[in-house]
Amino acid sequence: MSRFQQHSFKGQRALIRVDFNVPLNDQFQITDDTRMRAALPTIQKILMDGGSVILMSHLGRPKDGPTNKYSLTHLVSHLSQLIGRPVQFADDCIGAAAQEAAANLQPGSVLLLENLRFYKEEEKGDAVFAEKLAKLGDVWVNDAFGTAHRAHASTAVIAAYFSKENRYFGLLMDGEVSSAERVLHQSKKPFVAIIGGAKVSDKILIIENLLERATDIIIGGGMAYTFWKAQGKLIGNSLCEEDRLPLALELLKKAEAKGVKIHLPMDSTIADKFAADATTTNCESYGIPSGWMGLDIGVQARADFRAVILMSQTILWNGPMGVFEMEKFQAGTKAIAEAVAEATQNGAFSLVGGGDSVAAVNQFGFNEKVSYVSTGGGAMLEYFEGKVLPGIAAVTA
Repeated sequence: MSRFQQHSFKGQRALIRVDFNVPLNDQFQITDDTRMRAALPTIQKILMDGGSVILMSHLGRPKDGPTNKYSLTHLVSHLSQLIGRPVQFADDCIGAAAQEAAANLQPGSVLLLENLRFYKEEEKGDAVFAEKLAKLGDVWVNDAFGTAHRAHASTAVIAAYFSKENRYFGLLMDGEVSSAERVLHQSKKPFVAIIGGAKVSDKILIIENLLERATDIIIGGGMAYTFWKAQGKLIGNSLCEEDRLPLALELLKKAEAKGVKIHLPMDSTIADKFAADATTTNCESYGIPSGWMGLDIGVQARADFRAVILMSQTILWNGPMGVFEMEKFQAGTKAIAEAVAEATQNGAFSLVGGGDSVAAVNQFGFNEKVSYVSTGGGAMLEYFEGKVLPGIAAVTA
């Protein structure tokens, strides 16, 4: 049981950094409330203890101070429904209005502060701004894994104004960290890492770090073609980072030296153009004709990758196998999701993270069939690259 679960917040004002950076449509309606729902267990625990909750978050990337488009007031109504009680709103995150609202907060009440990023000091990690925020609560709870890789005022710098016993991970953050730790440092072998996405350059560090831990690395998505071309193969008009060819070869050599098996897709679904209505066919990934491009892993690759996944005990999945947003090119990513779900059912521990792979498991209905779905794309990537995340260090240091 975590420190957060053991602690009673009765009579305390808990200042919680949440990640409510949710998508809104033109009418300012929330189109995906996953991040809000993810914070509910932490909020409910404090309220059930008899504490009060002060929520702080960013929304979007406002450039010039307060703008209606990025106001957290658009979240109040839906948040009230999710929590099951009215949520008060402070139209600033610091200053007299916020201080008064926080000071008058009764046990069992919830206050949402206005967008932190209406102040440039938030992203600058300004200590004076952090101290003003800290004065609003008795304890600080970091439950925003999605921003844990940022040394911002509310995610890291604020910790200095609370004693160590008054800093906590929320339940979401605790779940994220313990799941990532289980994969990185307590993984049962065989451990397969499934790495997809468009660019090798985005995934260099994570692949290098995983070479120390994984038994198998599956590489799919656009980045696979850079690895094929590095070996002198024909990839047609497929995506390729020409400047990363030597690096791809180096990674293959490092893997061989460490006894890590790299699995590249032996075949691909290829198309004559990057479009939903493209003409498609199946073709060997290492012999794609000119004028054609690989946009998904092929039939053989799906079977090969499935076999590797089903024999594993630990699975990390970051990045799709193809352009799954288009129906013609989603079979590969869906096949991976099915295999990961089946392996999980057979006893493997599976962690899915990174925006696109999370979107895929949600889209295909497998989010409840894997062990853990991470809410933090960039944060999870940096964690698996072996970096120290400021938002984690702020609580544990």
